[in-house]
Amino acid sequence: MSKRPADVDVKQSVKDMLLPKNEYRLVDDYVLQDGQTHPFAILVPGGGYYMVANFIEGVPIARQLNRQGISAFILYYRVKKQAKFPNPTDDLARAVAYIFANAARYGLDTSSYSIWGASAGGHLTAEFGTDNAGWRKYGLPRPGTLVLAYPVISMDRAITHIQSHDQFIGKDASAADEAMVSVERHVSADYPPTFIWCSDDDATVNPENTRRMTAALQAAGVPFESTVYHGVMHGAGPATGTPAEGWIDRAVSFWKKQAEGEQR
Repeated sequence: MSKRPADVDVKQSVKDMLLPKNEYRLVDDYVLQDGQTHPFAILVPGGGYYMVANFIEGVPIARQLNRQGISAFILYYRVKKQAKFPNPTDDLARAVAYIFANAARYGLDTSSYSIWGASAGGHLTAEFGTDNAGWRKYGLPRPGTLVLAYPVISMDRAITHIQSHDQFIGKDASAADEAMVSVERHVSADYPPTFIWCSDDDATVNPENTRRMTAALQAAGVPFESTVYHGVMHGAGPATGTPAEGWIDRAVSFWKKQAEGEQR
């Protein structure tokens, strides 16, 4: 469980560790440029709101999506001292607005886009699905699907990832502040269809986050697919060589199913 995930992009990890600027940046290196129109995904890597782990939850996933004919953008959002709410959420909204404004130039199908978030990036992605802090608040198109890998969901101190909590809302956050950005409290019937997974022995982010989110989706009548694996280390990315291997393909299938339903 302690060995390095199989999918780590070592060169990218060095770039991420040495990233000189803590600011919004949208990577478009994995947008397919072949003269055709492609669906697109926005990837939101984790990192405890302290860094952006593009090396495992960005580039490796983008490459797999490209092989399926899907264009991918990777979001660098503000972290560390600049991670306080709503800065990272503003950055994700900025990315969505930019992509839609430039869809023709990038050759994108905007009918049903997806956002993929892992760990703390999963919290940011999941939050974007809510009415109070997400797509509706920013006046942006609703995502066709959210894909959440071992996500932080709640800011309830009993189950949250404390680093993510402290970076996003502060060590001294009130109960009201915690409730405001605990996603499971804000899932409505308009919440985007969601694919979510975690491992039941995740030692970093309590799997109760995924369980609470699954219960909230079910209660609201939101289409979802939820899987809890065993023996998958946190930060596994594509999870090659683990019980979760193939989750990217399953998430794409779920997304396509939702897109087909929207077009009927």
